[in-house]
Order: sequence, then structure tokens, then C-alpha cells
Amino acid sequence: MTLYSAAALIIAAPALSAAETTSGANDEAHALIQQYASSLQAELVSAIKAGGPTNAIAVCQEKAPAIEASLSESSDWQIGRTSLKTRNASNKPDAWEKRALEQFEARKAAGQPVKGMSYAEVVETDGQKAYRYMMAIPTQEVCLACHGSDLDPELASTIDAAYPEDQARGYSAGDIRGAFTLTKPL
Repeated sequence: MTLYSAAALIIAAPALSAAETTSGANDEAHALIQQYASSLQAELVSAIKAGGPTNAIAVCQEKAPAIEASLSESSDWQIGRTSLKTRNASNKPDAWEKRALEQFEARKAAGQPVKGMSYAEVVETDGQKAYRYMMAIPTQEVCLACHGSDLDPELASTIDAAYPEDQARGYSAGDIRGAFTLTKPL
């Protein structure tokens, strides 16, 4: 083996490892999002069947954070949701999330489907590297009862009481409602 070949292998090995890590991290993030989304959807469907959209408010207020905490504790990831128009003030996007959400909006405007839209990047903050991953949440018809433009007045009043800083209204089916956001320390 020539010196050049050996050097090329040494240089290529970390690149291959980084690519494999990125691919593996994307797969992990996607699997966690699937678990989160299916758990949350099951809770929402059950609540709505039991008492209409008003019951869904408690799911988003109490059960969604519990699902996030459970998945975060059982993995190496911090898991949450965010949006450019948040309902829960504690879910406001940080600067990185805001840029990703704005990028999603630009991609949607350019004709890219919202379903499956994602963004990932290794970032460094205060000397600590982390892998960050976001996946867009498309607004579905069922979401419009609480997130559309024409809310039932009683439901709107209940939302206002639970979320005094609510901005998460005025969506149409197919809009980007927000995104799942995941962070894994490296």
C-alpha cells in the first residue's frame, strides 16, 4: 500500500463514520417521531371521541409533555414540538428551530410536500456539539377544529383560558402546523 493510499484511507474513515452516524441519527430521530406522533394521535382521537375537541386541549396540555418526557428519558434525545405560531409559550422556537421552520415554509412555497419534510444539522453551543433534527407537522383536517380560522366560540374560550398567549390559529389543511424537534448531545 502506498503512502498516498494509506493517507486516503485514514482521511476517508472519519468521513464514512460521520456519514454513518448522521444516517443512524436520522433513523433514530424518525423512529422517535413515529412513536411520539402515533401515541399523541391515539390520545387525541380517544379524547375527541369521548367529548369533542374540548377534550383534546387536556391531551396537548398534559399528555403531550408526558409523552415527550417518557421518550426523552428512554433515549439519548431531547424531544419536543415547536411552531412559528405557538399555542404553549414554553414551546417557542429557539433561533435554530426558527430558521428551520422558516426554511420549511420556503420549501413548501417552492412546491415541496410538507409530509416527510425534515432538516438536520450538527451544531455547537458553548463548546458542546449536538445533533439537531426537525420534521414538519402537516396540518390535517382534524386539526382545524382547534387550529383553524373558524373555531367554535366555546372551544375558543376554553383555549384562551388554557393558553392566554395562543397564536396557533388560522391554519388550513396542508399548512405547516409546526415541527417535531429533537436534540442529541454528541
